[in-house]
Amino acid sequence: MGRLVCRCCGQWRVTVETIRGRHLYRLAHRQRPGAGEGVEVVGEVPTVGALENLLYVHARLTLADLADAAR
Repeated sequence: MGRLVCRCCGQWRVTVETIRGRHLYRLAHRQRPGAGEGVEVVGEVPTVGALENLLYVHARLTLADLADAAR
């Protein structure tokens, strides 16, 4: 699992980084074309449970709403 994106709009992305042997989950929001360019990092958390909470608070999404970016 390297990068996940929101199935409905593709604007919410979760990446997994390994830093000093530990996983760090990063939630980012990509701006829509015409509304500004760029990516805003919303938060970084160390656990899947914290990632689920972060997703729900900021995007009203669950992990089931995400899909592998490679598909």
